Amino acid sequence: MSRHARLHSLSFASALREVFREGYDRRALGQDLLAGLTVGVIAIPLSMALAIASGVRPEYGLYTAIIAGFLIALSGGSRFSVSGPTAAFVVILYPVAQQFGLAGLLVATLMSAVILLLLAFARLGRLIEYIPEPVTLGFTSGIAIVIATLQIPDFFGLQLAEMPEAWLLKLAALGQALPAFDGATLLVAALTLATLILWPRLRLPIPGHLPALLIGVGVAWIASSLGWSVETIGSRFSYLLPDGSTGQGIPPFFPEFVWPWQQPGPSGEPLDWSWALVRELLPAAFSIAMLGAIESLLCAVVLDGMTGKRHHANGELLGQGVGNLVAPFFGGFTATAAIARSAANYRAGARSPIAGMVHALVVLAGLLVLAPLLAYLPMASMAALLLIVAWNMSEAPKVVQLLKRAPRGDVLVLLTCLSLTVLFDMVIAIFTGIMLASLLFMRDLAGMTRFTNISQQQKHVPGQLRSGWQVYKLSGPLFFAAAERVFDELHEQCQEAKGVVLYMDAVPLLDAGGLNALEHFIRACDREGIELVVADLQFQPLRALARAGMVPVPGQLSFTSTLVEALQPLIVEHAAADSSPATH
Repeated sequence: MSRHARLHSLSFASALREVFREGYDRRALGQDLLAGLTVGVIAIPLSMALAIASGVRPEYGLYTAIIAGFLIALSGGSRFSVSGPTAAFVVILYPVAQQFGLAGLLVATLMSAVILLLLAFARLGRLIEYIPEPVTLGFTSGIAIVIATLQIPDFFGLQLAEMPEAWLLKLAALGQALPAFDGATLLVAALTLATLILWPRLRLPIPGHLPALLIGVGVAWIASSLGWSVETIGSRFSYLLPDGSTGQGIPPFFPEFVWPWQQPGPSGEPLDWSWALVRELLPAAFSIAMLGAIESLLCAVVLDGMTGKRHHANGELLGQGVGNLVAPFFGGFTATAAIARSAANYRAGARSPIAGMVHALVVLAGLLVLAPLLAYLPMASMAALLLIVAWNMSEAPKVVQLLKRAPRGDVLVLLTCLSLTVLFDMVIAIFTGIMLASLLFMRDLAGMTRFTNISQQQKHVPGQLRSGWQVYKLSGPLFFAAAERVFDELHEQCQEAKGVVLYMDAVPLLDAGGLNALEHFIRACDREGIELVVADLQFQPLRALARAGMVPVPGQLSFTSTLVEALQPLIVEHAAADSSPATH
């Protein structure tokens, strides 16, 4: 099988298989172990923060990184991708968790996994190629704004009875609560955020997450010693131990197998598995699947550009489906490839998907060993961490560059997607953005379709035409958005003609709308006694005419394979220039 065929084939563990085919040695294993350790350290606090932002307890983020992260790396099609909870899903998962509880979130994840597997088996791995960049930039920037908004209460230590659902109402509620901010909480958040921003300038091999969180823990401890209260994971979350006692923070146990719908619902009770529940969760599941496919394939494309390797698109969708299918049975919610963690994985020296699998094992070790220490992480520090994630996700420099340099249509698409994501819904934003981008593209493409009178151009017509004959060159695709306009204008120009030659060598496409417009033009020419010759058709338009049953009619319509053949009986006097020595 050729390399191109393998890239678009569907097979389990396609990336891992390819690495082993190329050769994998002890040195590569050492690099993968180091990279997995580095990314695992980053993933532990990030997974917890994203779980909290999604409306569930922090340990479920760790379960997601462990189960889904391992299985996706094992079975997927991108050798450097690292999967787990990602910020992009927060805007979808949080409302589901609020309405249906953890159980509903896990069931929606399970349903989305089935959709991802169907996309993989349908060989739709090239889906990302059909989503314009302004659309992806628009909805990811919109998601980043929503995520940043959700972090304000923990960043400032605000006390809100309820967070409204609509974004504008969120801003109003936050504005009212902001004057009552907690100074100690804000200090912890600000120092954590400052460390996260400034640490990369030191160019040290240690990820900035670790020192930033340690500073946040230290400042929170000092504040508590002075009598100020700073909320931590341990003070907000608790769990039951096997002996019936209560522990603070997250449980230091491997996740148990539980049917997803048997997990706590919105009232703390399990959900009743029914088709009504499936129908209610289907829109969210579809949104999760589409965003998961887009995010994972976009991450793989970015990594291809960084590494010079090629991912297996359908294999990556298969891996995402497998990981999200199994994770809900162990408390894991939606996972997909994360660009930031995947890029850190490659920069740390990763050579294969084994690095992603090691990352999951490092998170597992953190859960089993570090759980008591993780309880001391301040909620303000987690909010600061997610603000950095939101900023990186927004790709603000790229957005600014697009706003300055891109055509107005692309700017309109970006701003539309961003606004709809923030104010309404990400799915509405994506579909509206794609539709708007498609309409603008068709408008621009239709503007490229035109005709030119070349009757006097010696380059094409080397002589004097018979009286009443005209030659027109058609250029561009004759599709529904352009064909009717072109043939109407052409008909106006050739009403006094006895015959018309349509030179169509520059027409690559003739769709049903174009065919219908051409048939109307032919009938109009017949009514007015204008003979029509169609010359030099490309393959697709020729096939379209053949399928439509269009055949030559003597004295009315004829077809020639070249323009020269069409002009031979129509030239009555060759140009004098033809006999000039300069033309030989």
